[in-house]
Amino acid sequence: MEVIHKIGRRKTAVARIYLSEGKGNITVNKKDMTTYFPTATLQYKVNQPLVLTENDGNFDIKVNVFGGGITGQAEAIRLALSRAMCELDPENRSILKPEGLLTRDPRMVERKKFGQKKARKKFQFSKR
Repeated sequence: MEVIHKIGRRKTAVARIYLSEGKGNITVNKKDMTTYFPTATLQYKVNQPLVLTENDGNFDIKVNVFGGGITGQAEAIRLALSRAMCELDPENRSILKPEGLLTRDPRMVERKKFGQKKARKKFQFSKR
């Protein structure tokens, strides 16, 4: 099996994954996944596509991720892994699609407008 390369994005985070046959090691930015994502919730998010398709422990995954915060990065990795699982076996699509793992979340931070404090918040109004 050749190396499968996929990209996942979430907010400003971009994750590139390289999936190859192996024992189930997940390396994120040259660190072990458990040290890079310390909380169980983030680790669950990353492993979700593998667990749903019953492929946890079958592949070595090398991840290069940058931008955003750790939650956005974890969700970007999840999208990339879901796309890789679909390329591996087209039947995985019917498992991952109902869970919403193949949908790129389009929500981004709204830009700050001039004459305002933030995107929607205004400066304090004084009548007198």
